[in-house]
Amino acid sequence: MQLTPLVLLCGAALLLLPAVRGCGPGRVVGRRRRPAKLSPLSYKQFSPNVPEKTLGASGRYEGKIAKNSERYKELTPNYNPDIIFKDEENTGADRLMTQRCKDRLNSLAISVMNQWPGVKLRVTEGWDEDGHHFEESLHYEGRAVDITTSDRDRNKYGMLARLAVEAGFDWVFYESKAHIHCSVKSEHSAAAKTGGCFPGSAMATLESGEKVPVKDLRRGSKVLAMDSDGRTTFSDFVTFLDKNSQVESLFQVIETVDPPRRLSLTPTHLIFVADNFTVPARQFQAVFAGSVRPGQYILVSGVLGLLPAKVSSVRTQVDTGVFAPLTQQGTIVVDEVVVSCFALVQKQRLAQMVFWPLRVFYGLQGIWKSESFQQAGVHWYSQALYRLGRFILREEEFHPQGILQMES
Repeated sequence: MQLTPLVLLCGAALLLLPAVRGCGPGRVVGRRRRPAKLSPLSYKQFSPNVPEKTLGASGRYEGKIAKNSERYKELTPNYNPDIIFKDEENTGADRLMTQRCKDRLNSLAISVMNQWPGVKLRVTEGWDEDGHHFEESLHYEGRAVDITTSDRDRNKYGMLARLAVEAGFDWVFYESKAHIHCSVKSEHSAAAKTGGCFPGSAMATLESGEKVPVKDLRRGSKVLAMDSDGRTTFSDFVTFLDKNSQVESLFQVIETVDPPRRLSLTPTHLIFVADNFTVPARQFQAVFAGSVRPGQYILVSGVLGLLPAKVSSVRTQVDTGVFAPLTQQGTIVVDEVVVSCFALVQKQRLAQMVFWPLRVFYGLQGIWKSESFQQAGVHWYSQALYRLGRFILREEEFHPQGILQMES
């Protein structure tokens, strides 16, 4: 029996329907919330609410790009006819930008035309090679643009900023009453690569007791996990939701005492946390790893099962390889710490439910099929569910750092 992607997506949509109905009035599946649900940015407001050159936004400045520099090849011209470029220098410089910036700008151009028929997106500043901006401006790297609407109606600029956020710019600032400033992450920085879940060195525990790198899991493996009652169990490994052995990513490193454990995972990934050690394991809440703080408790595996361990420190580091295993239980024990198989949306039960068609699909295929066919990157089903979720879940239900990573 062969299940098509369309059947799987239809099943996922049906599963999402009750959850959507339970979110409040006015939710309609398949209908974009734009424009009624979008709120304009206020003057001097920026999104996300962190400084521009931090990992949660566009990341650090990497140096000015000049025409005679090696990095000049990172810039690409944008000739989109739906965008008006001011080009006051008459050099075409405002059309030059990184591919990431170009993609976001083209997406925004469509949103502007949909929002205001007959109006186009206008770029007043793009790449700058003449030193017209402040020191370490991302304009010097082709990673920033200043924008208005073609009619220069300042009453539209707050909504224009919101549309830029929706289009995927990594930082948007209602900087001036005359324009909106937008910027993106570097093409090759760790800040831009927030996918995955665990580094290649992370270890899972097989039913035999053997510990193996997560990256080496194969269909048919049974790995240590947690069941819905908060007890240890061995669960079938299904597939990878993200898989890339080469990419560098930013990881949250969580360490505990009594017993000592050390786990690395991406900030957008879910981990089970409680504020005190008396909470039963089944009542630990799935939260983003980026929100875990010292003094809280996470679940770790021990000789007699699962037990709480106090978080002693939390820091970040860059590591190589990203692997996101999916199990039948929707949980897995990695480096002797209990974690979810899911990320981006802080809804463990909903995620477990909507991934049911994928688990059934691989179950019907049987364990004979090799995992080698899966290409590097995010699984197509995860990408489809993410895009579906953007239609029916509120923006605040997504992790801000990963809100558009699957569309990258």
